Amino acid sequence: MSSSAEQIRNWNGPAILGYGFRPFFLGAAVFAGVAMAVWIGALAGLWIIPSAFGPIEWHAHEFLWGYLSAVVAGFMLTAVPNWTGRLPIVGHPLALLWSSWALGRIAVFFSAGLPPLLLAGLDLLFLALLISMLGREIVAGRNWRNLKVLAMVGTLLTGNAVFHLENLSGEALSQGYGIRLGIGSAILLIAVIGGRIIPSFTRNWLARRAPGRLPEGFSTFDKAAIGLTAAALLLWVARPGSALAGILLLAAGAANLLRLARWAGWRSLSEPLVSILHAAYLFVPLGFLLVGSAALWPEQVPPSAAIHAWTAGAILLMTLAVMTRASLGHSGMPLTADRRITAIYVLALVAALSRIAAGLAPGASWLLEVAGLGWILAFLVFVAVYAPLFLKPRRA
Repeated sequence: MSSSAEQIRNWNGPAILGYGFRPFFLGAAVFAGVAMAVWIGALAGLWIIPSAFGPIEWHAHEFLWGYLSAVVAGFMLTAVPNWTGRLPIVGHPLALLWSSWALGRIAVFFSAGLPPLLLAGLDLLFLALLISMLGREIVAGRNWRNLKVLAMVGTLLTGNAVFHLENLSGEALSQGYGIRLGIGSAILLIAVIGGRIIPSFTRNWLARRAPGRLPEGFSTFDKAAIGLTAAALLLWVARPGSALAGILLLAAGAANLLRLARWAGWRSLSEPLVSILHAAYLFVPLGFLLVGSAALWPEQVPPSAAIHAWTAGAILLMTLAVMTRASLGHSGMPLTADRRITAIYVLALVAALSRIAAGLAPGASWLLEVAGLGWILAFLVFVAVYAPLFLKPRRA
């Protein structure tokens, strides 16, 4: 049987279909920048989004199940062959999967004229296909321990299904179970996968340099922290304003902060490609602390600022960190961040901090403008830097 590398090299079609991360990372980045510009224009009254959802609901839905789902697909399609030793999904099956994602984005955007059940089917198709394809590979490769990662992707799909059920019943979507389940699934994915890749990548980078403290390995503490994280998120999804949820969220925030401190991130400041992973994960405990505080003291801590610590902070920065690094490594490029890649991180960090600050200071509307501009510029630079890598064959 040919290896994954041989399978990729033997693909004679367009280079962008030669590896799973290529179409999905590029599609996610282009979509994220355009969607933000469209949303800002809609809020400014320049045009109307022809969606069945309101502007805020469309923005939240497409961040989770448009942008994030595409990044998750790119990551999983790249990681699963390494986990299982089986051939990667390339070529026409990959094109079919990407097309189902693009079809979902078109359907949601023009959903004002679609029957709700048809809309739900078109939108849910992508993640259902992804889970089916990856599940087959994981089972065939007998890689049982990574089924839990696929189950978390299934929870992301479930959140989207709940969102559509709430739409059918006429419930308030922006405050519904579906959105919270989608956010919770994303944060749990970051906690689990981030707990693998951040200390591993940091250790590999530090081991080639001066001796000193290295990240601590996965231990019982990590298992307990992930368990507490899952429990806090589950209760937040079910009862977001309860005192017990607030207490568990604060405890999970403290646990994840301690977990991050064990990974020696301060020693990686000279390499942005590594340090951005730690900066991104910092927004996970920050989000827990803010969301927990908002549950306990809603008049002092606005829920909008709390939620955006997770979305504009942890999810945005971690996805960009993963996309920039994985794209370099699997394109045969050196694993180091030049000034352009560092600019992506700085712009995204400005966007995240500005959006959180805007929630804490509702009267400072200029912060929203800074956040939106930083977001758009970050993805514009990403596309300018990485599109050439995605559109040409891998460097030998």
